[in-house]
Amino acid sequence: MLTETEIRRKGFQALFEALGDLGVEKFISLLIRDPFDYTKWNQDLWREKTIEQISKEAMAYQSMIKEK
Repeated sequence: MLTETEIRRKGFQALFEALGDLGVEKFISLLIRDPFDYTKWNQDLWREKTIEQISKEAMAYQSMIKEK
């Protein structure tokens, strides 16, 4: 199990790789500014997709990452 420090470090590393410096700064300011219910967002996120569609997209994404 990761410690809280490791989770923060890996989280920021992923954000910086995906968004760059300015993107991370904007993302954090959006989180602070807007109330956000992660649980509700997560429940609604996949409502329109089947398990098979989600699985297919996840496998395609994983293949894309491995190719890099």
